[in-house]
Amino acid sequence: MVAALLAGFSKTALSGVAAVSVALFAAVLPAKESTGALLPLLLVGDVIAVRTYRRHADRPTLRRLFPSVAAGVLGGVAFTALADDTLIRRTIGALLLTITAHHLWQRRRRTPPTQPTHRTHRTLRTLRTPLYGLIAGFATMVANAGGPAMSLYLLASGLGMLGFLGTAAWFFFLVNAFKLPFSAGLGLLTPHTLLLDAAL
Repeated sequence: MVAALLAGFSKTALSGVAAVSVALFAAVLPAKESTGALLPLLLVGDVIAVRTYRRHADRPTLRRLFPSVAAGVLGGVAFTALADDTLIRRTIGALLLTITAHHLWQRRRRTPPTQPTHRTHRTLRTLRTPLYGLIAGFATMVANAGGPAMSLYLLASGLGMLGFLGTAAWFFFLVNAFKLPFSAGLGLLTPHTLLLDAAL
């Protein structure tokens, strides 16, 4: 119940607490099952976030990101299909530790981030978009943990607060909806997990 509450809170307030929700779900359920159980809850939060911030999405950013994210999701599908529960659990742990380490590193930096120049913005879009998209797609398919990579990308893109929230809301709604049939095909969505989701 705490994990479900945090998943909802992360969608409209502090996205960083989603990592805690992922960890709690993986701690109380088998690792593979936990990713399937969390997905419908995230989609419910996505719908609320999209309704709240629907007018503030940056559509060109979404269009640039989606192809590489889709490729990352497909890579995550292949990995999940081949990996056993132990490997999935360790992968979730490694992703969460990487997220935490990066967060701590960001907090230790003394200089605030600057708004990118036009040239820097173009370079960011050309070189980093596919990389961030692949990382986010893979992480979100394997561990529902694509948020930090996307937050870094959107912050570096120079979006305002509402633009950030609206773009992130639409991004995760579209990506989680894209993941849904793959999760069902992998057997991660079962009647038991859907009943659990309904209760939560």
